[in-house]
Amino acid sequence: MIYNRNAEESIRKLSKMFGAVLVTGARQVGKTTLLKNYAHEANYVTLDDKLQLAVAKEESGTFFKDNPPPVFVDEIQYAPNLFPQIKIILDREMKKGQFYLSGSQQFRMMKNVTESLAGRLGILNLQGLSLRELSGASFRESFLPTDEYFGKRKKDAHAFSYDEIWQTIHRGSMPELCANPDFDWQMFYAAYVKTYIERDVRDLTQVGDEVKFLRFMTVAASCSGQLLNMASLARDVDISQPTAERWLSILVTSNLIYLLPPYHNNITKRTVKTPKLYFLDTGLAAYLTRWNTSDVLKHGAMAGAFFETFVVAEIIKSYSNLGVLELPLYFYRDRDGNEIDLLIEESGSLHPIEIKKHANPTKKDVSKFYILEKIPNMKRGQGGVVCLYDNLLTLSRNDKVIPITLL
Repeated sequence: MIYNRNAEESIRKLSKMFGAVLVTGARQVGKTTLLKNYAHEANYVTLDDKLQLAVAKEESGTFFKDNPPPVFVDEIQYAPNLFPQIKIILDREMKKGQFYLSGSQQFRMMKNVTESLAGRLGILNLQGLSLRELSGASFRESFLPTDEYFGKRKKDAHAFSYDEIWQTIHRGSMPELCANPDFDWQMFYAAYVKTYIERDVRDLTQVGDEVKFLRFMTVAASCSGQLLNMASLARDVDISQPTAERWLSILVTSNLIYLLPPYHNNITKRTVKTPKLYFLDTGLAAYLTRWNTSDVLKHGAMAGAFFETFVVAEIIKSYSNLGVLELPLYFYRDRDGNEIDLLIEESGSLHPIEIKKHANPTKKDVSKFYILEKIPNMKRGQGGVVCLYDNLLTLSRNDKVIPITLL
């Protein structure tokens, strides 16, 4: 099965604005397929090909004579020395949509991008498949819990059953796995982790102890939805805190983990300053933490954390697919224990979201939203509770019960 990607329209817009387009994202999220579908007339070169990679590294000055633009260079992170050559060609030709680039790693290539292609490059960070894409929805707007948004979204919404949602959470969002229901989930993620560590971690970051790095990934997955605690991560894996910080940065920059920042300003001094950690693919997190079936997961101790992780990832996708790089997403927690799972900042308003895996939300679930009214120079926008209830309902004047299918 082939899924239509919501990000393709963003690729079209970027290619008309910039000479080069870079699609980043974790391994297997569909970067190559997306760009091949859009730039199907461009020359295609993959730097997974050892011969092509050798030429790119050793003869970068002639690489694009053999592979003239428009050209799609896959796995560009392995030859960052190509970026200055791309700059030379773009400055000489002054054409848009000449280079299409993809890479599963950011930490090796972003420095070169910044230095060489500032103002010449459009960037899109691709995530795995969203519920919208799985259902074939064409709706593309970023999620916002407003009446206007829901009025549009309901016209293109697809009903998922309770079990289907949990099966999706457990199976994950990798397109190849979603498109092939006969693929063994455990074998797929075992191979995924092995490839990730051997290619991205070993080759590019020189992690010495791969067994401990896998253990680190597992401990991080078990902390999804929690405040980041570097000391605890380091202690649980028996590594130093600087090593834990370096390893976490690898997971973040290779798009496996997202750190949701806390909302604070000069007025809200009692808020915490520590981010929350989320795995962006719940299937990978379930594999690492050994929740081997959706039934075991949905009844297990981490069910709430996995549901919250899935919802946050879905909302992130709604922004990333539009090409938004700086996400307007935060959470709120203060030293008095008041907490709001997610805040969306939009046009001077903060929209509060609670995330609950149950299907019977009450006004108690939104009782902390009043805190936002105390923040100067910021309006309290409409909000609600994202949950497994079937219908959109009004809880209060500003807040709604939001079915997960309307994200």
